[in-house]
Amino acid sequence: MGGQDSALTYPPKLQKRRLLYIYQHLFRYSDAEHPVTTPELLRYLKEEHGMDVNRTTLPGDFAMMEKAGLHFKVIRSRQNKYYFDGRLFDIPELKVLIDAISSSKFIPEKKSKELIRKLTTLTSEYNAERLRRHVTVEGRVKSENEKAYCILDAINTAIDKNCKIRFQYTEYGNRRRKRLKNDGEYYIVSPHVLVWDGDYYYMIGYCDNREHMRNFRLDRIYKTPVVLEDEDAVPEPEGFNLADYSRKVFRMFGSDEETEIELLCETGMMNGIVDQFGTKVKTEEVDEDHFKATVTVYPSPTFYRWIFGWNGGIRILRPKRIKDEYRKMLLRALKEKE
Repeated sequence: MGGQDSALTYPPKLQKRRLLYIYQHLFRYSDAEHPVTTPELLRYLKEEHGMDVNRTTLPGDFAMMEKAGLHFKVIRSRQNKYYFDGRLFDIPELKVLIDAISSSKFIPEKKSKELIRKLTTLTSEYNAERLRRHVTVEGRVKSENEKAYCILDAINTAIDKNCKIRFQYTEYGNRRRKRLKNDGEYYIVSPHVLVWDGDYYYMIGYCDNREHMRNFRLDRIYKTPVVLEDEDAVPEPEGFNLADYSRKVFRMFGSDEETEIELLCETGMMNGIVDQFGTKVKTEEVDEDHFKATVTVYPSPTFYRWIFGWNGGIRILRPKRIKDEYRKMLLRALKEKE
C-alpha cells in the first residue's frame, strides 16, 4: 500500500466499505463542537480497519457522500476537520423528548430506559453523554404494566380496522393489590382515539356496556385486548368533538352528563381559567376584583379538586346541584370518624 490509494489497492467493494466506515465514525463521534481532523480520521481507518488511506482521497470521499445526500461540514485549515451535520434532531429537541419519556407514568421504567437509549443514538457520543447526565428515571412513579405497548398496538389495530375490542379493567384495592374492576366484567368498546393527558395514555371510545362514550387508561387495561375483527365499531356520536371533550373532562374522569357551570373568580384567577379552558372561554367582568366564567364540563371529584386548589379564588355560583355536591364533598372531607 505504502500510502498509495489506487483502484488496484482498493477494489470498488472496499471503496464502498471505506465510505461506510467514515460515515459511521463521524456520525457517532463528531458534531460542530467536536470535529474530527484529517490525521485522526486516517488513523481511525488504519487502526480499526487496516486501511492505509492517502489524505488526498478524503475530499473525493466526502464529495461522493454529499452527492448521496449525506451532510458533512468541512472546516478548512492546515489540517482539515470534518463533522456530520445531517442530524434529524438538535439537542433541545432530544431533551424535550427524553424529558417527556422519563416523566411519563404510562411508560414502564425498563421501557423508558430503552427508549432514551435509542434517542441518544441520534446524536454524537459527546452530546449523548450530556443528555444522559441529566436524566433520572429511577424512583419516579411509573406504570408496572409491562404489556403497555402490546395494549397500545392492539388498540391502534382496532382503530385502523374500524372494529371493537374486548378487555377487562383493573383498579387497586386497600392493600395496593391490583384487582379486576366490576368483578372482572368484560368491556366491549369501539376505540376512536388515543389521548395523552396528565402523564397517562387514555383510549376514548364508545362503550357497549354503558352505551356512552367513555375513557379508559391504557395502563389499567388487563392484558392485551382482543380485537373483534368481525364486529364493526360504533361510530362517534353526531357532533362529538375530541378537543371539546378533552377540555371538559378533567384528567379523563367525569360523569356522563355534560353541565354548564358558572364560576365566580377573583381577577388574578384568569390565567388558571384560560390555561384550563382556552382563550375562547366565556367571561364577564363583575367588578374590579371579580369576573364570572361560564364553562361546560363533566362534573367529577377531579373537577372539584381543581376548584378547591384555588383556595377560594374560584367559587361555584350555579347550578345549585353542583354547588351542593361540592359542599357535600368538602363536608365529607372534614368529617372525623370516631
